[in-house]
Amino acid sequence: MNEARHRFALRVYYEDTDLAGIVYYANYLKFIERGRSEWIADLGIDQMSLRAESGIVFAVRRVEADYLRPAVFGDQLEVTTALKLIGGARLVLEQAVLRGDEVLFRAEITLVCMSAAGQAQRVPPAIRERLSAGRVQQR
Repeated sequence: MNEARHRFALRVYYEDTDLAGIVYYANYLKFIERGRSEWIADLGIDQMSLRAESGIVFAVRRVEADYLRPAVFGDQLEVTTALKLIGGARLVLEQAVLRGDEVLFRAEITLVCMSAAGQAQRVPPAIRERLSAGRVQQR
C-alpha cells in the first residue's frame, strides 16, 4: 500500500447533525466523498476533463464502513485517503474521519473505472501512474 495519506480538513455544521446533535451516519459518506474528490484533484487529475475527453468516470462499487465514535456540531475533522490497491479497472482506498488523533469513522472503498456507457474500463496508464505514485500537486 502507498503510505502517503491525503488529508482534507472540514468542520461539522448544524446541517450535518441529527436530532441527537451528532453527525448523521450518512453524512460520513459525504465527508469521505469530499476527501476522495480533493485527493484526486490534488493528484492533478481533473475528473470533468477526464469524462469530457475520454468518457471515463469513477463510480463507487462497494463501501465497508465502521462507525467508531460520534462527531458533533462544531467539531474540526480531518478526512484521510490512501490508495490500498489498484487493479485493471478497480481502485481500493482506505479512508478515515478523525478528530485530532481519534478515529471516528473508517471505511474501505472500492471504485470502478467506467466508460460513459457504464461498463468497466481499464484505468488509463497516465491516471494509473499518478494514482500509484501518490504525487500530490499543490493547487
